Amino acid sequence: MAHNEDFQEEIGNNHIATSAVNPLRKDAFEKTDDEKIALIRKDVENILNTLGMDLTDDSLSGTPNRVAKMFVKEIFGGLHPDKKPGSSTFQNHYKYNEMLVEKNIVVYSTCEHHLLPIIGRAHVGYISNGNVIGLSKMNRIVDYYAKRPQVQERLTMQIVQELQKVLGTEDVACVIDAKHLCVNSRGIRDIESSTVTAEFGGKFKNEATRKEFLDYIKLDTKF
Repeated sequence: MAHNEDFQEEIGNNHIATSAVNPLRKDAFEKTDDEKIALIRKDVENILNTLGMDLTDDSLSGTPNRVAKMFVKEIFGGLHPDKKPGSSTFQNHYKYNEMLVEKNIVVYSTCEHHLLPIIGRAHVGYISNGNVIGLSKMNRIVDYYAKRPQVQERLTMQIVQELQKVLGTEDVACVIDAKHLCVNSRGIRDIESSTVTAEFGGKFKNEATRKEFLDYIKLDTKF
């Protein structure tokens, strides 16, 4: 038992992913959002009571319900497949066959090991093979997969895999640069470090294409 606990701690403290998909039980969506909120509210009440907080205080009395709604409706809302954004594509009538890059997409996610925020930027690129996607849809795809208990490597892969499926091409790339508050605010408390992950598909595995993409995301875009 102690060995198992040590192993679990090692995985968590080293931010290691054990699966390329979010680990969900088969019954994950049998309860309604309202049922989940009611159960989580009681759990948050128990945590705060255990910590010795006075839940009769006006500042704290609504906290359990606020946290429960935030978990279900907001920061973990991307777990539910019904909330997956529609990703309509359009024919590339204007024959733009060069690289398209959407950079500096804001990432707000949550580390699945400590349930603390991951905050950063995603840079996404693709080369059309006949289809294009609306720019805002790329942001929505990033946001959908970010709104889960996550590991940054998995998030990077999920964004690429979803765009590959939607666009019908392997030629998709994603780089994420993010700060993990489980590193910045606890443990080693290194407030300067950030984590960079990358996933390159299709033509982006070619050194020249990859370099072009990385050069684009380095551009200083100011208006």
